Amino acid sequence: MSQKRSIFEEVGADAPVETTPRETGLIDRGADKSRGLIRIWLAVLFALVALMIAVGGLTRLTDSGLSITEWNVVSGAVPPMNAGAWDAEFEKYKEIPEFQLQNKDMTLSEFKTIYWWEWGHRQLGRIVGLVWAVGFLFFLATRRIPTGWTARLLTLGILGGLQGAIGWWMVSSGLSGTMLDVASYRLAIHLGLAFVILGLIAWFMLHLSRPERDLMQARRAREPRLVSHTNMLLGFAFLQILLGALVAGIDAGRNYTDWPLMAGGVFPPDMWSITPVWRNLFENDGTVQFMHRIWGYLTAFLALRVWFVSRRSAYRANRGAADLMLVMFLAQILIGVVTVMNSAPLTLALTHQLAAIVLWVVILRLRHRAAFPLSQSVRQS
Repeated sequence: MSQKRSIFEEVGADAPVETTPRETGLIDRGADKSRGLIRIWLAVLFALVALMIAVGGLTRLTDSGLSITEWNVVSGAVPPMNAGAWDAEFEKYKEIPEFQLQNKDMTLSEFKTIYWWEWGHRQLGRIVGLVWAVGFLFFLATRRIPTGWTARLLTLGILGGLQGAIGWWMVSSGLSGTMLDVASYRLAIHLGLAFVILGLIAWFMLHLSRPERDLMQARRAREPRLVSHTNMLLGFAFLQILLGALVAGIDAGRNYTDWPLMAGGVFPPDMWSITPVWRNLFENDGTVQFMHRIWGYLTAFLALRVWFVSRRSAYRANRGAADLMLVMFLAQILIGVVTVMNSAPLTLALTHQLAAIVLWVVILRLRHRAAFPLSQSVRQS
């Protein structure tokens, strides 16, 4: 420990230099390296979940989601290994309405194509669960989890397990009755939870990218107005994602290819033709696409409002984050319009879904910056 200096002591070029390193506060002691390692693990999880969303979208767009009619957590990881096993799987598929009412002419070769899409989607789910479990148990056993983070990281695993159960609940809706696809509202719940998990991972990564002491100081500079507006934008964007899932669930994006009108009018024809009326909100392709369009316009106006609010921010990083959010919003709208006008081909539809992931993360980044502004000099204000 260095000696105390007199208040009258002069400090200059000849003053002795203190070589003993200063002791950091207890709040961050030994945590910086652990935060970095956990952030890398979360980045891997983020990439896997994003890939799973993309593969899930392809599974839906290729009508592959009902090709596997059972849910075997362990044995289901092994695909058919011989001709007999493939025939058995194909026979199970022949018993569901999708084959009987729509795919009676399907060959075994065609069945294998849709089977591999669904098997790949489920396999990715197993990999995500394995990566989470191995990482969490390692950090827990080596006591590398920072204070207060155990419950947060455990929550990711719990939500992942719930997501698997909801996935089977979704698939089971199309295995009986007259359903040719899974129930669209179950698909929306499945996709919605995927975005919740993705959002939590992104938020945790943003939090771990800065020392806890910096976050505690930054919290004092919180911008409440920008935070509240961004919270509202997150809610609007999330509902738009759910509406997009409803569109995908009934292939509503492949009809009404004119824009900004629908079939030449402001409202699509026969918007409320299905009885009871509430079913139109989930099963009428015109109604579902109309809701997706209108809510998209409202969300875009709100995004513009958030951008205007950000102009009054004293922090340049916050204004830059809002600029990126608005640009991404405009790009997503353009991609959506082009996708609809081309009857939602596979490439454009997948691009639209991936852009939704980017936009979701960009909004979360703005929300984090508003709650925990980055420090800056007076000149940067």
